[in-house]
Amino acid sequence: MSTIDDAAPVAGQHLFSYERGSAMRRYMILYALTALAGSALWGGVGGVLIPLHVQQIEFAQFFAGAMASVNLQELIALKAQIAAGAAKASTAQQQLLEVMAAYESAKGSSLTMVKSIAIGVTMLMQPLVGVASDRTRSRWGRRAPWILIGAIATVAGLIGAQFATTILQLMLGWIVAQVGSNMVMGPLAATVADRMPAAQRGVMSAVAGVGLLVGTILGMAVASALFASFGVGSYLIFAAALFVFSIVFVLVARDLSSSSMQQQAASLGSHLLSFTYALRDLDFRWVWLARVLMMLAYATSAVYGIYMLQSYIEPGLTAVQAAKTISLLSLATFPGTLIAMVVTGRWSDRIKRRKPFVIAASFLFAASMIVPFLWPTLAALYVQFILAGLAIGTFLVVDQALLIDVLPDKGAAGRDLGMGQFAINLGQALGPVVAGLVLSATGGYRMIWIAALLFALLSAFALMPVKRVR
Repeated sequence: MSTIDDAAPVAGQHLFSYERGSAMRRYMILYALTALAGSALWGGVGGVLIPLHVQQIEFAQFFAGAMASVNLQELIALKAQIAAGAAKASTAQQQLLEVMAAYESAKGSSLTMVKSIAIGVTMLMQPLVGVASDRTRSRWGRRAPWILIGAIATVAGLIGAQFATTILQLMLGWIVAQVGSNMVMGPLAATVADRMPAAQRGVMSAVAGVGLLVGTILGMAVASALFASFGVGSYLIFAAALFVFSIVFVLVARDLSSSSMQQQAASLGSHLLSFTYALRDLDFRWVWLARVLMMLAYATSAVYGIYMLQSYIEPGLTAVQAAKTISLLSLATFPGTLIAMVVTGRWSDRIKRRKPFVIAASFLFAASMIVPFLWPTLAALYVQFILAGLAIGTFLVVDQALLIDVLPDKGAAGRDLGMGQFAINLGQALGPVVAGLVLSATGGYRMIWIAALLFALLSAFALMPVKRVR
């Protein structure tokens, strides 16, 4: 093994492993900071600003003119009283309730469309970027050019989103930003397989997971604070953070030149066919499927988080209150999730077992869905978030290490980890669709929790046949 300072290609491949020391620490710190910036963007923009921006656009469509000053919280409270038989709506109130019902359905459908299409485009792009980064030849290495291109695309997309006045404009901006941010995060993840020895991948996954956790919470907190003062006018803060940290990572945690690497000529058809190579491996396929199902469960339960704070729990919150509360809910998950990430990553490395951790995490996530299903209050959401945070913290860290362990070809890690990211994106793309279908079919948010529970259970069962890794 060798450090980055004196590393040389091993066995003709553009791969090297760090030794313990300053080079490894520098890489891990910069990796965590870049992952933090990317996850802050996903948490702050995707989790707070996009839903609230959709809500603003749809509100202007349904409550124009004299109805622009309507108090939705009063209408929601009235609806609950009517359902309980404690009040009766006047003709004017009934009209407002009908408009509110149409508005709730429209904003749910629009958010589903914006998120699902953006993630759908991203999941199609991710494997292409993975293969392209594996085959990139430059003096900056294989991954760095794609990280920089992705950072630039993210800035461009969020500029478009910030000034969007229609759902279509917002969706197009978010698509570009999602594709760009994944062009950063996918090749970044591939550097773990490129540079870290197998015995340290669980620890490295914990570092990445901590960056993801802290970034998501920080992003939501920043977005929530800025929304109270600037509305949706804070997209560019997140774009700037990812851009800066991406540049620092590329310049300081430098990769080896890949200019002299040999590669076989390949047609477009062979490139497309290569995406299926990892999925032909039975163990990889089971781990991949479990990841799809777990991310589907997570996305199904999370997509309407801000809307549930306004329209599902009792009493409902205002948009500003919901924006602040969603960040507090995420903050409440931080201690347990952080402990789960740090402890389970090292623990799984030490005992050389992955499956029990990931299966247990899936079962715990499923159990957390029962709480708000039975108890539609803010307190129940805090309990659910804390339990789900423990589960997700464990899953993200150990599942990533498990995926790397079952890679059939470490020399094509970018391509195959791109397929792993494809699984995450597929689950996240399908989650809003499932949640939207449940909302349309039932007229409310309650059964969304049951749908998420079922997908998490299926994720646990999908991991049981894996044989090559315990």
